[in-house]
Amino acid sequence: MPLSVSASPADGGNDASGQSHVRIHVGLRGGHVIQPVLSLPRSARLATNVHFFLNGLAFATWGVHVPTFKHLHGLSEAEVALAMLAAGVGALVAVLWAGALVGRFGARAVCAVSGLMTAAAVGALLQLPSYWTGVMGLFVFGVANSLFDVAMNAHAVEVEAAYGRPIMSSCHGFFSLGGLGGAALASLLAVAGVAATTHTLWVAIGAAALTIAVVPAMLPDRAQTSDETGYSFMRPRGVIVLLGAMAALGLVAEGAMYDWSVLYLRESLASPQALAALAYASFSVAMAIGRFAGDRARARLGALTLLSVGGTLAASAMLAVLLIGHPVAALAGFALVGLGISNVVPVLFSCASRVPGISPAHGISGVASLGYLGFLSGPPIIGAVAQVATLPVALCLVALFAAALAVLARRVLPIMGELGTSTDDKASRSVPVGQEPRQHG
Repeated sequence: MPLSVSASPADGGNDASGQSHVRIHVGLRGGHVIQPVLSLPRSARLATNVHFFLNGLAFATWGVHVPTFKHLHGLSEAEVALAMLAAGVGALVAVLWAGALVGRFGARAVCAVSGLMTAAAVGALLQLPSYWTGVMGLFVFGVANSLFDVAMNAHAVEVEAAYGRPIMSSCHGFFSLGGLGGAALASLLAVAGVAATTHTLWVAIGAAALTIAVVPAMLPDRAQTSDETGYSFMRPRGVIVLLGAMAALGLVAEGAMYDWSVLYLRESLASPQALAALAYASFSVAMAIGRFAGDRARARLGALTLLSVGGTLAASAMLAVLLIGHPVAALAGFALVGLGISNVVPVLFSCASRVPGISPAHGISGVASLGYLGFLSGPPIIGAVAQVATLPVALCLVALFAAALAVLARRVLPIMGELGTSTDDKASRSVPVGQEPRQHG
């Protein structure tokens, strides 16, 4: 008796309650029976997007007030660097255990607790009485933000699987939107004369309220299967290491753009400060646009093509920026770099969530831990090269890493069955890549 199974969101619909459905096709002797297997409230996706937005908002709110923190405690550059390192260490320590915590308590519970911790840390950082309490506060901020990051991504891959089509990139688009919104809000409140401590407190209260409001709309936690890694710490290994290396390459480029793009225009190209400040904006806006367009591109082109073409675009744009050496070309080039690497993290997290034998949260945390290493180590490496050579020479590393990402995508993603075709069908089910049932029209 020939039998084939496939999941398709296109054959679903909306019921009277406004819920979207994913339906399963069971083919029998050329015919098929349609049965509803999952009813997904759209509010689950909205809750996921809110979490990503709040994480970006928290990140930006702290970022714009680093100078305030420095001035408040009368710090040197080295003391600021140490404080920032505390946040990075906290993030790295937490991400190694994030998969175990999500496996033990569920993504919804970890999102709730870590989201509230992140909001509280943002509100407290400028209220703490001394430098060293500020350092400890930044360590806590790093821990909370890292746990929040893994938990919300673990929930996002479950929503993506339920939807039956890629949505991960747009989720990360809301993170970018939160960052842009946080920076814009800080600028508006500064012009209005609102104190920095008041600003961070308002953001903390608003973020906490929204976190509490959307948690009930999240999906129930998925029961882990017997072959998935359970509640213990898991060291990245196998294909997770390869995916993590790709994430690190992408995040090295992203970190370099955040930390060095403005300085490149200001010092290497002698641009006025107003123009140089647009370097960060052009990169960030292009990242957001790329992520909101990324789900459609991934469904049409596949993850392999999306990452290999994106890496090539980023490498070519960075080289063009350095060869042309003109401020306008630099702004356009930085935007293309942002567009090229915009979908690296969301696509790799989605791939990591489908590695056979481990839970989605463990897969994401393994890739995230290696990605964080790239994000934290990339800017200092570029700074060290700039110290012994020049900043334009150091920024050649961004092109090199982006090109390496494109090459690695061609080698690694075929292992996971991402052969450059539509990933639509793979996103529709929480099953290991390569074990999907055949699809019949």
